[in-house]
Amino acid sequence: METLDFRSDTLTRPDEGMRRAMAAAEVGDDVFGEDPTVRRLEERVAALFGHEAALLTPSGTMSNLIAVGLHCARGEEAVLERRTHTFFHEAGGMSALMNVLPWVVDCPEGWLTPEALDGAIRADNVHFPRTRLAIVENTANLAGGRVVPVDVLTRLRGICRERGLALHLDGARIWNAAVAANLALSEYGALADTLSCSLAKGLGCPVGSLLVGDRERIDGARRLRKMLGGGMRQAGVLAAAGLYALDHWLPRLAEDHERARQVALTLRCLLDESVVVQEPESNMVLLHTGEPALTKHLLAEWERRGVRALALGETRIRLVTHHDLPPDIGFQLEARLG
Repeated sequence: METLDFRSDTLTRPDEGMRRAMAAAEVGDDVFGEDPTVRRLEERVAALFGHEAALLTPSGTMSNLIAVGLHCARGEEAVLERRTHTFFHEAGGMSALMNVLPWVVDCPEGWLTPEALDGAIRADNVHFPRTRLAIVENTANLAGGRVVPVDVLTRLRGICRERGLALHLDGARIWNAAVAANLALSEYGALADTLSCSLAKGLGCPVGSLLVGDRERIDGARRLRKMLGGGMRQAGVLAAAGLYALDHWLPRLAEDHERARQVALTLRCLLDESVVVQEPESNMVLLHTGEPALTKHLLAEWERRGVRALALGETRIRLVTHHDLPPDIGFQLEARLG
């Protein structure tokens, strides 16, 4: 019996079409700017978001770190919500490697609110670091894949402009946000000074993320990428996977969202009222168990029955839907857990 693995949408594997595209990719040395397939991918993604340029990096973590380094000098500060990936899941890189302080706020919504940002910006005082950057993750992973409303992003952008900050959008799953909100990617791009987007979450690629911005910033990002060890040579084999994904995987992301709704409905029927099943907004289902013992029990019992999920702390369980799960996932899940 094949395991139903809901731990992450990074578990997707390249399909045969993607593998053929990678094998046939035209390549060159990307550090010299001579890989034609990388250039095609960067130009296409930049255009999708309405920006001048983009840079292929090995990971979203590196893309976000480069963005921090572009916008902040040593000893300056970035404001972000506590659950934001850049603070919670990136090994403290912004402080350890860029010498930038994270100024963390707590927002019930799971994303940085305009009110929280406005209240967190430091006064111009020699005792305080200068606040230079706001970071927002969309979709908000640790909030259960919630989609940050575009009006919230618009207000955040307005505050940043008024107060002299840059806005970086960690769009690891911006593709899902755009599908869920029925918005063009360019609408998100217009609200951000820089934006990162992942190829390896939901789009089936084996590796890769892109940082998007104006040409001057992306020129600076290329230098930071080299400094961080992210310069790649014949990276066209990876870029080809990204181009294939934009053609074949991006158009079907709504299917993952429908799978998430099936999973949520099934779990509400199978679990008692002690577990709260959060309504999915994209491709994630978040369960609130209320007790650490129940979290451990459910994960262990599901594992025994061939279902894998991920604990987010002691009282939350996350299930992420993706291409490699069967389309009738609700029936499959009921058959395993019913």
